[in-house]
Amino acid sequence: MTDNDVRRWDAEHVWHPFTQMQEYLATEPLVVVSAEGHYLIDDRGRRLFDGTSALWCNLFGHRVPEIDSAVIEQLGRFAHTTLLGTTHPAVATLARRLVEVAPPGLNHVFFSDSGATAVEAALKIAFQYRLLTQGKAAADKATYLSLGNAYHGDTLGAAAVGGVELFHDVFKPILLPALKTPSPYCYRCPIGKTPGDCSIDCADELEQALAREGGRVCAVIVEPGVQAAAGMLVLPKGFLAKTAAACRKHGALLILDEVATGFGRTGTMFACEQEGVTPDIMCVAKGLTGGYLPVAATLATDEIYEKFLGRYDEYRHFFHGHTYTGNALGCAAALATLGLLADGTVVKAVAEKAAVLRQALASLGDHPHVGDIRQSGLMCGIELVVDRSTKASFPPGDRRGYHICLSLRDRGIFLRPLGDIIVLMPPLTSTDQELTHLAASVQSAVVEHLGA
Repeated sequence: MTDNDVRRWDAEHVWHPFTQMQEYLATEPLVVVSAEGHYLIDDRGRRLFDGTSALWCNLFGHRVPEIDSAVIEQLGRFAHTTLLGTTHPAVATLARRLVEVAPPGLNHVFFSDSGATAVEAALKIAFQYRLLTQGKAAADKATYLSLGNAYHGDTLGAAAVGGVELFHDVFKPILLPALKTPSPYCYRCPIGKTPGDCSIDCADELEQALAREGGRVCAVIVEPGVQAAAGMLVLPKGFLAKTAAACRKHGALLILDEVATGFGRTGTMFACEQEGVTPDIMCVAKGLTGGYLPVAATLATDEIYEKFLGRYDEYRHFFHGHTYTGNALGCAAALATLGLLADGTVVKAVAEKAAVLRQALASLGDHPHVGDIRQSGLMCGIELVVDRSTKASFPPGDRRGYHICLSLRDRGIFLRPLGDIIVLMPPLTSTDQELTHLAASVQSAVVEHLGA
């Protein structure tokens, strides 16, 4: 197999995610043949800093010895066995470790294989909990509430509670109905507020929606801290705590989607810790295995779990699962990842590294086509606009963000934007020098494409 074979077979057979294939096929593909540390290496020998962390899941870089060894050691035992009627040391140990690091009270772990499947399980658990606690009549009327601009995955249930129109609108006819309240998009506030005259009014709107529904909402689902796929929208401080209080007041379960924000990304193990919030259900994935293998988990409280217990013929059990639930190789990678995070050094360092990145990007904030730079820990979004005073966006067909990120490859950086929002999500173990180079390269590319 030659490099040309790879390019040809890719063009002829591979359907890439979130990609307009007609345009993709007209460009030169990036063929990654190896990786080392924080760098991807392509078939031309270029070393590219992985500024997306393999789509936000790679915490420590590539070829991490501790994770490599753990997976190899588990492979010497077995690769996979079903959790239907069996268990194994890796999955039991991982469940225990997750309970230990999660917010207190989340004592039960349901495993799956991606953020979307973790959310799907959470939504079904919330619905069945309503059925088991309030009966069929209440369950038949139940609905979910989520935020505008939300992204929780692309399976049908997860998409139903999503709010990114570009991703979800085409599928609306086949999605279950769900309620939406305004997104805390402070740069483009949907309710016309400014930071100076807002007391987290969007959280008040969420509570008002719950009150109007009179207990019909079985669960509220929120990405704590940052709406990542919406363009790194940083939620205002206090929003999550107010949302949690509203859920308690109106009898709705709180589901927190920590898929993107979990495992240190925002400077704490989980973003919800920053407001002292413990959800009823929490979803994790992405960084759980250090970016190695697809493992996800849905954690629930004793109160929820115990409602599913009963005699076999009562059929209270959770009728949901996946072939690769609790995959042993993935669990081994996850255990090694949690081991690397165990002493807190990596997570504590995120705040300092975030400050380095913030300072390095500061001058870019004055650029006439940079409308907003928002950041939480090592999650950062740079929103490009035609005019700072009007906040007018570039025409989608211009693809400004895409062309800027494409040119960054010549500067040794790999990034993938969200439309005209340049997303920076470097590994947690990035050096100060790498973060400074990342910021300087982005600034140079913006100037090259949009002028000084």
